[in-house]
Amino acid sequence: MAGIGTKRKEIYKYEAPWTLYSMNWSVRPDRRFRLAVGSFVEEYNNKVQIVALNEETSEFAAVSTFDHPYPTTKIMWIPDSKGLFPDLVATSGDYLRVWRVGETETRLECLLNNNKNSDFCAPLTSFDWNEVDPHLLGTSSIDTTCTIWGLETGQVVGRVNMVTGHVKTQLIAHDKEQVYDIAFSRAGGGRDMFASVGADGSVRMFDLRHLEHSTIIYEDPQHQPLLRLAWNKQDPNYLATMAMDSFEVIILDVRVPCTPVARLNNHRACVNGIAWAPHSSCHICTAADDHQALIWDIQQMPRAIEDPILAYTAEGEINQIQWASTQPDWIAICYNNCLEILRV
Repeated sequence: MAGIGTKRKEIYKYEAPWTLYSMNWSVRPDRRFRLAVGSFVEEYNNKVQIVALNEETSEFAAVSTFDHPYPTTKIMWIPDSKGLFPDLVATSGDYLRVWRVGETETRLECLLNNNKNSDFCAPLTSFDWNEVDPHLLGTSSIDTTCTIWGLETGQVVGRVNMVTGHVKTQLIAHDKEQVYDIAFSRAGGGRDMFASVGADGSVRMFDLRHLEHSTIIYEDPQHQPLLRLAWNKQDPNYLATMAMDSFEVIILDVRVPCTPVARLNNHRACVNGIAWAPHSSCHICTAADDHQALIWDIQQMPRAIEDPILAYTAEGEINQIQWASTQPDWIAICYNNCLEILRV
């Protein structure tokens, strides 16, 4: 804790030159307050920016800015908390791209394209980077499929490890419908299990060792598309999801399929983001168009969770929320052209 009289500021703000959509915290321990943010401009030319908080001046500054075709649907840093891998960040949009972050500039390492024989690409809605094995990434696409990619940090060429990737497997995840999100589970070793959600309103579980079948663990009663999915970071039995235009977040227990164990429904407008606490199995944060970020304690499930334990009101509709995995007392949100990090 900070000493008396030196209490640190609770909120830091960064204003970007454009509307922000995607955002993610860096995982490396030597880069504490570093994030990547992506622009949302409705045209081909978009940007990604690496920003870092200067802890002396308490100001955010852009470390590097690079061009990105179309807005990024998701940005994620390599889940490398020990700093063993190159300093990589990945983005999804028209394709999955992996970038290497340098001190002042960021450059493209590889572009992963699974439609080699077509002039058209099926845009990617999301992706996830496996925490147990950072050589694995999974993407979800509007063409009904999920693709699992293998990433190699290969031979050293002129003191730099070249990063390349290949398709490990592609599967039709949701019948005839777009897949909106994919997330690896920590269950069973944390390498082989993942889930997806899609326009058919279902949550499906897959195992890379047995891809011939999947398990439906939830279906929206109104068959509304499910847009996001997030696994509990400490207890792999629980996951959260949300339907399109819904004001509530649904908590599921994979041991009790098809029946939500909790509904978090204090938001007054549609929910845009879900983030589980990195260090606790019973805390989750939700963010919505009602300008609110709410932190919930779900310990008493399956008894109803009436109210959040903390609420923060931003100056705009919150479209992105991320809880810092290596610094559990910090949450980041995006609204309009602003990034804010909040001490919880």
